[in-house]
Amino acid sequence: MNNMVSVITPAYNSSRYISKTIESVQAQTFREWEMIIVDDCSTDNTCEIVEQYAHADPRIVLIRQEKNAGAGAARTRAMRASVGRFIAYLDADDIWKPEKLEKQVQFMLDNDCGFSCTSYEVIDDDGKALGKEVHMLPCVDYVGFLTNNLLQTVGIMVDTDKVDKDLLVMPDIRRRQDAATWLQILKAGHKCYGVDVILAEYRRAQNSLSSNKLKAVKGIWKLYREIEHLPLPFSCYCFVRYAVLAVWKRIYRPHRQVVTGQ
Repeated sequence: MNNMVSVITPAYNSSRYISKTIESVQAQTFREWEMIIVDDCSTDNTCEIVEQYAHADPRIVLIRQEKNAGAGAARTRAMRASVGRFIAYLDADDIWKPEKLEKQVQFMLDNDCGFSCTSYEVIDDDGKALGKEVHMLPCVDYVGFLTNNLLQTVGIMVDTDKVDKDLLVMPDIRRRQDAATWLQILKAGHKCYGVDVILAEYRRAQNSLSSNKLKAVKGIWKLYREIEHLPLPFSCYCFVRYAVLAVWKRIYRPHRQVVTGQ
C-alpha cells in the first residue's frame, strides 16, 4: 500500500530557518516521504541552501516559481507535483517533532479519516519555546472551525484517497488562503480529526505575515464575508471568538499554557 507522505513547503526569503525545517523532516521516524519546496522568487540564498540538501537527499525537490504569487499558489503547485497518498503541510520556518509523520499517518489509518491536525507548541524567532501549547479538539466540522480557529497549517495532513485533491487547490488570496482551504474541505462534508499530541512547533516570527495584526484582522474578515459569504451576524460572532483566541494565543508566560477549544 502506498503510504508515502508528500511534504508541501512554500518558501520565500527563508534562509534563516529553512535548514532546521528540512532537517526536522529528515529526522522523521517515518521514512516514506518526499519534500517539495516551492520557492516564491526569494531574493536571499534560500534556493542555494535547499539545493544543497536536495543534492544530498533525492527525496527533497526544489521548484522555483517564475513570479512571486504567494504561499497559496506555491502550496498548490507543490501539491500538483506530489505523488504521495498523504499531503502534509510544513511552512519554511516551522518544525516537526521526529514522530510527527509516523504517529499522524498511523492515527489516520487506524481511524479511517481523511483529514487531521496535530496539536502544536509555539516557538520564537530563535526556536525557543514560548510556553504555549495549542491542543486540537477531537473532531471539528465547518462551523466548528469557524468558531474555534484552532487548526494550524503545521499540523495538517490530508489523505488523498479520501479527500479529492481538487479541494486542496488554494484560493488566489494573499492571506488566510490556508484557512480557506481547510474550510472548503470541511464544507465538502469531511471532518478534521484532532491528534492531541504535541508533534509540531509553530514559529511566531516577528516579521511574519501572521504577526501583522491589522492585516491579519482584515484577512480574517475578508475570509468570512467575501470568501465564505457568511451572514453579517454570524461573521461578527466568529470574529469575536477569533479575536479572543488570537489574543490568548499571543500571551506568553514562563510556565506552560494550554489552549483548547470551547
